[in-house]
Amino acid sequence: MEKKFEIAVIAHDGKKADLVQFLNKNKTILHKEKIKIIATGTTGGKAEAAGIKVKKMLSGPLGGDAQIAARVAEGKCKMVLFFKDPMSSHPHEPDINMLIRICDVHNVPLATNEATAQLLLNALTLD
Repeated sequence: MEKKFEIAVIAHDGKKADLVQFLNKNKTILHKEKIKIIATGTTGGKAEAAGIKVKKMLSGPLGGDAQIAARVAEGKCKMVLFFKDPMSSHPHEPDINMLIRICDVHNVPLATNEATAQLLLNALTLD
């Protein structure tokens, strides 16, 4: 069986539409590079509604961020695209910081905005 490159996608409420639009814009790269997408629950639901295949974890505040962090720590998830909303506060900020820390500890690329996410996806297509 062919191994797929796993990318986690997460977005704060104010950025979910932007993330779905980003995924739609990059469908060619995602398909060509045989990428498996995992997502926190609510973000994953929005992506699915737009026709994007994802494996959903729990909602972020209910443990989805921790589930994704565990996959990073286990070496399963190879990249995280987390569209953060810098203009609002989030009660589960410790979970978010934990995920960011785990990405740093395990040297996993992490994008927190669309510009960086695009650079990371584009890098996957370089030979």
